[in-house]
Amino acid sequence: MRSKLAAMAVLLILQFILVPSSRAGFSFVPNDLMTTPYGPAYADILLEPTNFLPCQGGPYALCYYSGPGPETCELTGDGSFANCKCFEIAYGKYFVDINAILDLDVYLETVDVCGSDGIGCQTTNSAPVCASINNKSFIPEADTMSVFRFDCVPEEGIGDTNCPQSLYAGCMTAPCKRTGEEGIVECSCPTYDGPYQVGLNDQACTLGDDLVWSAAYNPNITGTTPVPPPGGCIPDAPESLGGCPLISSNVPPPQDVDCGEVCNEYNGCVTSNNVQAGYTCDATLCTSRCNDRNLVGEACSGLQGCDISEIVKLEEEVGCSCCASQICGCEASNKTEHAVYDINMRQREKDITPQCDINGTLCGEKKGGGSSGSCALASPAREGSSSMLFLLTGLAVIIMFRRRSRS
Repeated sequence: MRSKLAAMAVLLILQFILVPSSRAGFSFVPNDLMTTPYGPAYADILLEPTNFLPCQGGPYALCYYSGPGPETCELTGDGSFANCKCFEIAYGKYFVDINAILDLDVYLETVDVCGSDGIGCQTTNSAPVCASINNKSFIPEADTMSVFRFDCVPEEGIGDTNCPQSLYAGCMTAPCKRTGEEGIVECSCPTYDGPYQVGLNDQACTLGDDLVWSAAYNPNITGTTPVPPPGGCIPDAPESLGGCPLISSNVPPPQDVDCGEVCNEYNGCVTSNNVQAGYTCDATLCTSRCNDRNLVGEACSGLQGCDISEIVKLEEEVGCSCCASQICGCEASNKTEHAVYDINMRQREKDITPQCDINGTLCGEKKGGGSSGSCALASPAREGSSSMLFLLTGLAVIIMFRRRSRS
């Protein structure tokens, strides 16, 4: 019986790897390597802070809080996977654990550029995996990919609960599909049997009812979230967690930053409604909360396909969030100013204090002396659902072989 199962597994994985991309829709090769001594890629192992690679773009999924209801992680079939409900985030700064890249080719390319510990790619979007996720080539069949971001910390919290060996979902770089529930995606997360940490304090490790935590494991017990670089900060993250502050005074641009290029990046990234997305995104992104994810999606729509490398460079060197246009004195169009004003009003309606009310920047202008209407910004594109059979089959086979070898 075992030999028959093994033969079937080999056939399945050959079908998965060798099927032409024109038929499969993508050329994903599952990462079957033991990326650390503590487990394979789908175990989501963190050994040191540089394992987190900083990226910027979107959309992506946040599964950090998934496990119990309402964002459940429910085991499927033989338990090799869990279907996890996760927050969909339209755009922003996010992080990928280099040890948990589920695509073998992308993992090898990233390690080649960044080093096995990720130390060579601590500049935003310098790691190949960032481009792969942002341009949707990582798993094109998926609507989003699961990564980490600090978006929901103010509402959901953050912490650490150490759990003994048990089954948990390793969601980092797992593929996700949109559901009928607005702002929620379902991610197919492979599971791993080992010790792990839940990203909240004082949590029950066992959930019951076929539910498991979306979790990760740091054998050094120094946390499973990104930390700021020595003497630095993380743009767009909460200040209480090492995030960079909003700009509070006149700051000169660094000598190696081209302000002309910064303003070109702001002014040249225009939505179908002729709104310059960089300004509207900055007005919401660094003051956003979990309850305005759709608003951020509108405000930042269009940036995904734009080059913002000089903007990112400036904000990382200065150490501030959503600040590049103010430092370089970039001027938005009248239509964009009206859109920024409207975005600020809509944040206030959600009891969120916009950047304008904190430091007097990115306030926009009221349109024509009338009431501030709802400016129509481009909404994130919604792509059709299609099967991820090949991905799930390949990963399931790898997990099955690993479990047999451990038993």
